[in-house]
Amino acid sequence: MSKVKKVKGFTLIEMAIVLFIISLLILIIIPNINHQRKNAVNVNSNAMRTELRTQAQLYLSEHPNTEASALTTNMLVTDHYLTNQQAKKLADQKITVQDVLNEK
Repeated sequence: MSKVKKVKGFTLIEMAIVLFIISLLILIIIPNINHQRKNAVNVNSNAMRTELRTQAQLYLSEHPNTEASALTTNMLVTDHYLTNQQAKKLADQKITVQDVLNEK
């Protein structure tokens, strides 16, 4: 008489349950990741606005002959109040000196 070896493995039901659980986890995680990404972008934008406002006010206090309406990001970069990288991020976010100086 020959012995029949029983092969162990996952059943179709077990695989379906595992896939269902993974799907549920993905449905829970993805919206949270998107929310966190949007929140991070918002925080970064606010930080850039604050930095630009601070540097613009500092520039204007050290250069009293310059009118606020004439101040540009390029002037701040030229006089080393901002880095080129900061200026690029501001341009990418479409934030101008006049925008932040006019905020309350």
